[in-house]
Amino acid sequence: MTREVVELRVHGVSGTSAETLLDHPVVIQVAGDDNAGFYRPRPGFGISDRPGGLKVEAYRWGALTAGATVRTLSLLFLLPFMLVNLAVWARPATGGAGGLIGPLCRLLAATLTSAFVLSVVGVSIDLIGWQCAPYQPCRAGRGYLSWLGGLPLGPRLAILALLPIAALRLLWWLGERSSRVFEAFPAAPGQDTHDVGEDRIDRPGFWNDMIVVRRLLTLHVAVGLGTLDTILLGAQIHLHPTPVVYVLFVATWCLLAVTAVLLCRPARVAGEAPGRGPVDMRGIRPLRKVTTVITLLALAYTVVPLEPEPPHGQLPGYEGAVAALIAAQAGLLIALTVTTLHQQRRSHERSSAWLGGLAAPVLATAAVAAAYGFAAALVYRVADLLDRGDIPNPARPERPNAPPLEPPVSYRWAALAGLVAVLVVAVATLWRIVLTRRRRRQLAERIVERDFPDPPPQALAQRSTVREVVARAAFTEQLGPIFIVFLVLSLLGVALVALDLIGIGPSELSRYLARTDGKATTNLALATDVGIYVIGLVAIGIVVLGLVSYRSEGTRRSVAVIWDLGTFWPRTVHPFAPPCYAERAVPELAKRVTALADRGGVVLSGHSHGSVVAAATLLQLPPEVLPRVALLTHGSPLHRLYSRLCPAFLGGDVLHEVGDRVGWRWINLWRDTDPIGGPIFSAHWPGQPPRVPPPAGTVDRRLRDPVEITVPPDDTVPPRIDQHWPYHTDPHYEAAVRELAGRLDPDLFRLSRDR
Repeated sequence: MTREVVELRVHGVSGTSAETLLDHPVVIQVAGDDNAGFYRPRPGFGISDRPGGLKVEAYRWGALTAGATVRTLSLLFLLPFMLVNLAVWARPATGGAGGLIGPLCRLLAATLTSAFVLSVVGVSIDLIGWQCAPYQPCRAGRGYLSWLGGLPLGPRLAILALLPIAALRLLWWLGERSSRVFEAFPAAPGQDTHDVGEDRIDRPGFWNDMIVVRRLLTLHVAVGLGTLDTILLGAQIHLHPTPVVYVLFVATWCLLAVTAVLLCRPARVAGEAPGRGPVDMRGIRPLRKVTTVITLLALAYTVVPLEPEPPHGQLPGYEGAVAALIAAQAGLLIALTVTTLHQQRRSHERSSAWLGGLAAPVLATAAVAAAYGFAAALVYRVADLLDRGDIPNPARPERPNAPPLEPPVSYRWAALAGLVAVLVVAVATLWRIVLTRRRRRQLAERIVERDFPDPPPQALAQRSTVREVVARAAFTEQLGPIFIVFLVLSLLGVALVALDLIGIGPSELSRYLARTDGKATTNLALATDVGIYVIGLVAIGIVVLGLVSYRSEGTRRSVAVIWDLGTFWPRTVHPFAPPCYAERAVPELAKRVTALADRGGVVLSGHSHGSVVAAATLLQLPPEVLPRVALLTHGSPLHRLYSRLCPAFLGGDVLHEVGDRVGWRWINLWRDTDPIGGPIFSAHWPGQPPRVPPPAGTVDRRLRDPVEITVPPDDTVPPRIDQHWPYHTDPHYEAAVRELAGRLDPDLFRLSRDR
């Protein structure tokens, strides 16, 4: 009996519909649900299958990454958490467990949670409760604030402390919701594993980290509530110091210290079974109870009415807490950079690593920069609202009876640093475009000359268009120096703010400028205003980008690339990062491939980011299934992005292992016009011997794009330039599918080659 061969297509970014993926107007769902499902052409409606017994099926997982609105809002609010979670996966490939990079990233992630709470505290407790509510001009005409003026100071601060708790609870809810909907899909039994010391992507349970997320949720809630408690108790020490408040203050710091120790410990402990060990939950349950008790006691102590001196200036201890947190982050970032450089020297992927192996500190620094940029914009915009139009700064005298409204000076310098970073990175990007344009055009010219020699005069314009498309597609590799500039600027910025703790930082400079003739102070205030507006424009730009992505396919694909890259890896560092869709997609796809392989054979076809999902799926398949599976990738960023950004998990050794597991039944199609995909093992010209020896050297196959630059006799325009999409409509794609189907184990099934 002839057994069926199924070509299983996995789409890439931007959530391609099943109808488009299958090139069929009517499809039916054969497995899965609305979030992720498997589809086939409906029999009896058009051509549902190819001749020769080769069937086609599509796996659509796009709904797992949510819609454009959710994606845009998450990019805006959860971007720092997503970046720091991605940082740990970008560590160098050393063959070990990552050393100090994991603990450093987890500690840095905890400081981002603390910074988030401090920003909400700065708005609710400091600006509203401490600086605005006691002053009648600030409450005038604002019914939502006037009732606070009649409350004693203690109850007022305790009530407003509920806002940071609510914000933290919102993030907790998002984490729990995503875990229930998208994650915690069990791995298939019998998966292979090789114990080589690295936390490898092929290990059983790699894509099942629900309990790890729950552990991190408890730790980060403890950090957030502990931060809130220290602010409340620190203010009480200033107002009315008693032995009780000192005991609670010390207990809160002990809570934060214990949380830091638990974050430094690995989430998983060694187990007897192969693969990833059980999650270490020791100390987590008692921590929840202790956190709740200390927070309730801090609120209870705060709510006791006291009659201290009227509040003036900032909330006591708040500015110092912000400066201390930035100093801690500066130390962690410097330690992370030094550790990464040390590990990169021992890495076996040094030549191809992105940014010279500094991707982890670059992403972590970007997370800190984004967090403080948004925090500064939030605090200053609320202060601007309360001040009825004037962003508070030292250059403007206070109006009579007006509230002081003094945000921490660290946020002022964060706004300035954000302005400098945006300007310098923008200039560096333009400089890089201009600097590399000639070289990229020369490369594109050689490609076009080889593909379209001696074009007729009427095709010269189309030939120039193709050359420009190829040149633009090559710009992806030129972004490295821009990110290095950003890393250096950001490290200098946080280090400068951290100097506040020893009295030589921005605060001291601000006080010095205030004693001058006022010109420098005015310029500083003007720059602060500009920085705040720039950060606000960046936030608005992200929202606009999401809205534009509804109508522009190119913009939607660019946003989706960032989103899908950031949410591909499990949340092992920050539980408030967007959910990991691969924790469902990979095990679900592995289960489907195993079931289809039992009926014959599977050609697993992954486009763009779908090729990464396909490769990860192959590494999770049982050994007895692999002889009946072949791999077809097209428009794949496996080497161009993932292998260079995450060499410890998808480096050259891992990609070679993928080829070994499928017996090198692997074809990769790529185009020079594709700005995302590219070759995986070699970039040789057609007709020339590959630079990589077989079998890896036979995987990559370059497609000419466009097919021609002249107008066909039966058309009125030249063939279009496909670039990144589509590949499956190219005749070479169909030939590759049939070739791979024919190379599957002939003892398992027979595929008719009659046309």
